[in-house]
Amino acid sequence: MILLCGIPSEAPLAMVGAALDRQGTAYRVFNQRLVSRCRFSWEITHSGIDGVLDLDGESHRLADIGGVYLRLMDDRLLPELKGLPDESAPRRHARAFHDAVFRWSEVAPGRVVNRAEPQGSNSSKPYQAQLIARYGFLVPETLITNDPEQVRSFLAEHGTLVYKSMSGVRSIVERLNPADLERLDQIRWCPVQFQVFVPGTNIRVHVIGQEAFATEIVSDVTDYRYATKQGSSATLRAIELPDRVVERCVLMAEGLGLAFAGIDLKLTPDGDVYCFEVNPCPAYSYYEANTGQPIADAVARYLAGGG
Repeated sequence: MILLCGIPSEAPLAMVGAALDRQGTAYRVFNQRLVSRCRFSWEITHSGIDGVLDLDGESHRLADIGGVYLRLMDDRLLPELKGLPDESAPRRHARAFHDAVFRWSEVAPGRVVNRAEPQGSNSSKPYQAQLIARYGFLVPETLITNDPEQVRSFLAEHGTLVYKSMSGVRSIVERLNPADLERLDQIRWCPVQFQVFVPGTNIRVHVIGQEAFATEIVSDVTDYRYATKQGSSATLRAIELPDRVVERCVLMAEGLGLAFAGIDLKLTPDGDVYCFEVNPCPAYSYYEANTGQPIADAVARYLAGGG
């Protein structure tokens, strides 16, 4: 049996559920919004790991769960808990339940997409960039600073810069423009990551086990994810990358301990391949909806033991 964890209506989780239905694989869903009606207990014994997961009155032995897909939102933000004090019984139960799930998923013997520990590299983009470089990808020259003069010198040296989040928190990638320079003193309160702008074509590669799906994105904005909000558009199409690039992507995901990864690349006019980030919990549904690539089927197949 496969266990899907998260909000059932969220597209990535719903699409994997539909794919499991198509392939005839049994699964159950832990709906976070019903956490008050769920119970979980597990233990490690001389014979292995076992326990019981109760999903709204339906009990399952952990030994029967062969794959887990984690798409969990922050339980502190669940609508059902809104307005409740931190020490209230519903919040304590939700936190204890999620903590138990995370701890079990780290040592569960089946396939887990993805375990928490290997996702940690994405919490620090500068650290992850060092790991990316080990797999033969280029990474943009980067400056992390709270000194406005260093930024101005970096800009004078390289011409065009972008700035973005250093953490795992999603941010909009923006080019540094004259208006930004006028408010540059604000970075004295918090270091910011600046990178040399790399011209070329954006590529997203989804790696699932040994399978990989590459998508080319054509857009005239810096961060194509927000093209519509910026009054523009993005065109996505499935492409075939050179085998050497695909192999690097698969090896990198495997080396980072990620069964499922969304890898952001840029192919320059000179043929160089830059890698910006390895996303450990990719919202692949956007890419599948625009290209028809069977990413959800690949995730379902992997969870069921194939791929």
